[in-house]
Amino acid sequence: MNDVPAGLDLDALDALDAYLQTSAPDLFSGPLRARLISGGRSNLTYEVTDGDRRLVLRRPPLGHVLATAHDMAREYRVISALAGTAVPVPRSHLLCEDDSVLGAPFYLMDLVVGTPYRTAEQLEPLGAERTRVISERMVDTLAALHAVDPATVGLEDFGRPQGFLERQVRRWTTQLENSHSRDLDGADELHRLLVDNLPGDGEVGIVHGDYRLDNVLVDDDDKVVAVLDWEMATLGDPLTDVALLLVYQRLARENTEFPVSTVSRAPGFLGDDELLARYEAAGGRDLSDMAFHLALAYYKLAVILEGIYFRFRQGKTVGDGFEELGRGVEPLLHAGIHALTSRKS
Repeated sequence: MNDVPAGLDLDALDALDAYLQTSAPDLFSGPLRARLISGGRSNLTYEVTDGDRRLVLRRPPLGHVLATAHDMAREYRVISALAGTAVPVPRSHLLCEDDSVLGAPFYLMDLVVGTPYRTAEQLEPLGAERTRVISERMVDTLAALHAVDPATVGLEDFGRPQGFLERQVRRWTTQLENSHSRDLDGADELHRLLVDNLPGDGEVGIVHGDYRLDNVLVDDDDKVVAVLDWEMATLGDPLTDVALLLVYQRLARENTEFPVSTVSRAPGFLGDDELLARYEAAGGRDLSDMAFHLALAYYKLAVILEGIYFRFRQGKTVGDGFEELGRGVEPLLHAGIHALTSRKS
């Protein structure tokens, strides 16, 4: 942990140390060091330690932050609320909304030991049976999240579920406009189709917003021990989580150049129909018509990737692979168009 991580350099660590000595003096007992765990494409995640205790610090990206897309207070609130439910989350410790400390809001939570499986190559050595169990537990955990009554955990005002899908279309359209740097074939057509095919309000639940296997941690016993990356969590239609999970799986199997995750290629991993059946059995929701939700998922992912690519073109990212993400935006838009025009799930 000797490298100086972007966004949490030595001066920032000194400022963090001074802040914690006043606000949470029991968290650490010595000089702090940090390393970047993940960053560049989303909120930045660091391990912070005094050589004894290890915690995780989350803060927004270094540049071009879209409104509400990287809200530390929302992340902190939802993981704090879900503590003690059937949804495994890290223990939260402290939220700082004072930009003068690190230049952006941040929070601290426990470091949970586990693997965020992102590729089929990571799963293949486990064998098909263990891979199947992991994918089943991933789905079961999502169903458990959607079964939580928001009011019982103090999240009844965490979002506005009425008109959720309409606002989602409007939100992602606005974010695409805010990240505009080039014309995208299919963007206007998919937006029109989503508006024209908007369904009514469905069942309400806590929506994660970006649920997939590499946003959960799995321990050595193949159990899901933490769900991470709550930056887009809200109250709304839980089927948006299911649809996005399906989109991630399809992108991997189609061997595209920009899969977010390739875990669904691993032998034993649940197929689309198996995933839907597993979720229905655990959550009891009707998944018979997923066309609109799939189209919205493709649209959302296209907008997210375009926002990441926009930050890359500004030189405000930490990491690599951004050119590939940029090339992936238009195929996602076309897939969304196909989902609605074919009315097939």
